[in-house]
Amino acid sequence: MDSVAVTSRSFSSNEFLSKELLKLYPNAKFNDAGEKLSGQSLIKFLAGYNKAIIALENVNVEVISNLPDLKVISKYGVGLDMLDVHALSSRNIKLGWKPGVNRRSVSELVISLAINLLHRVSFANNEVKKGDWYQVIGNQLSNKTFGIVGCGNIGKDLVSLLQPFGCKILVNDIKDYKDFFTKFSIEKRSIEDLVSDSDIISLHLPKNQSTIGIINKNIFDLFKKDSILINYARGGLVDEKYLFKALIEKKIGGAAIDVLEIEPPKEYEFAQIDNLIVTPHIGGSTEESIKAMGLAAIQGLDDFSDPLDYIDY
Repeated sequence: MDSVAVTSRSFSSNEFLSKELLKLYPNAKFNDAGEKLSGQSLIKFLAGYNKAIIALENVNVEVISNLPDLKVISKYGVGLDMLDVHALSSRNIKLGWKPGVNRRSVSELVISLAINLLHRVSFANNEVKKGDWYQVIGNQLSNKTFGIVGCGNIGKDLVSLLQPFGCKILVNDIKDYKDFFTKFSIEKRSIEDLVSDSDIISLHLPKNQSTIGIINKNIFDLFKKDSILINYARGGLVDEKYLFKALIEKKIGGAAIDVLEIEPPKEYEFAQIDNLIVTPHIGGSTEESIKAMGLAAIQGLDDFSDPLDYIDY
C-alpha cells in the first residue's frame, strides 16, 4: 500500500486539504509540528514513505540519495527551483505538478500593488498615521506602459486583467507566443528595451541559472526615474542591495517585492524605505489558490510524469 508524507506546513494545517488527502490515503503523515524541514530533518521525516507532498523544501541530491523508498513527489505550489529535477529523474522518481494553478491570485495582487504604488496609497496612509495631513499626488495605471518579464501562466493572466486599463503592454520572454501577442497587441522586447520604455515592470520568471540576478545594476540604470518594479516571482531575480539603494536615492519610483534571497530576512534594512512595499511571500496565499494548489498536489500523487518533462517551466 502506498504511503504518503506531507512536508508542507501550510497543507498540513489546512483542515479541508488534510481531509481530502485522508480520503485517498488514510495513513498519510502530516507536518503537524509545523517544522521547517531541511537536510537531515527532511530526510528523517520522509524516510520509509514512497510518496510525498512538498512545498518550499529543498529536495537536492543529498536528500534524494537518502530516500530509497521514495517514488513520487507531488508539488504543492508552482515553483520548481527547490527541486533537483535531474537527480529525481535519474532515480526514476516521478513528479506530480500543475503549473499556473495560483495565477489569478498573483496577477490580481500585482495589479493592486501597481495601483498602490502609482497612487502612493501606502505612503499616504503612513503619513496620516504620523499625523501629517496633506495632498499626496500620484498617477493612474490607465494608459501606462506595462512591462511583463516572463509571459507564462501568470504573465498571460496579468495581460487579460490589464485590458480595461488601456495599457501598452511589452513582454520579454524566451518563448514567442505569436498568436497571444497578436491577440492583445503586445510588443515583444529585449529586457533592456522593455525596462527603458516601461512605467511598471513586473517579473514572472522561474529561478534558474539564466534568471538569477536578471535585474542587476546595469539593468537598473536603464529604469525611468518614476518607474516601478514588482517582483512576485522568486527571490534572487533582483539585486536587492542595488534595489534598496535605487529606492533610497529616488532613482526609481517604487517597488513591491514578495520574495527575497533569504526568507525570512536576517536584517530589515529596507524597513524605512517609504517607496517600497514588502510582503511575506503571499503571492499565492488566498483561500481559493491554497485550495486549488492543494487539490492539484493530491491529484499529482497519482497523475505524474518524469521531472524532466517540466524542464522548460
